[in-house]
Amino acid sequence: MKRGTTIFLRIAVFMIGLPILVICIFWLPWTGNRLAEMKPEFAYLEYPFLIGLYATALSYFIALYQTLILLGFIDQNNAFSNLSVEALKKIKFCAFAISLLYAVGMPFLIEIAQEDDAPGLAALGLVIVFAAFAIALFAAVLQKLLQEAIAIKSENELTI
Repeated sequence: MKRGTTIFLRIAVFMIGLPILVICIFWLPWTGNRLAEMKPEFAYLEYPFLIGLYATALSYFIALYQTLILLGFIDQNNAFSNLSVEALKKIKFCAFAISLLYAVGMPFLIEIAQEDDAPGLAALGLVIVFAAFAIALFAAVLQKLLQEAIAIKSENELTI
């Protein structure tokens, strides 16, 4: 892969991560406080809400970091290595963690959505759960394919 392509992908990773970082720093604390002020009956959910979203963001940033590591391996012509498999494995676990965190939080999200008569809020939670799960499955498939490619590569090296 050309170096220019990986530079473009690195910029894309940073551009994907930057809005989430801004949201985590500025918008989430404000939203948690606002939820507690507007709906005192949901004030007990402020800290679980924030903890769940920050845990999701942490998993997201770990996955983005592993993506940058994977792009580094591609730049070094070392894409077909066990280190790449490990990076994909970590991305897969991060995506599963995000899916699991939102699945666990769905009952609270549904409760808030029913109280505010906002069915789109519950649908958004389901979209995030299934999107993260799809990313995890895609990473698992890539991990398996890469393992098989490494096995074929090492077998070919042994026969020459």
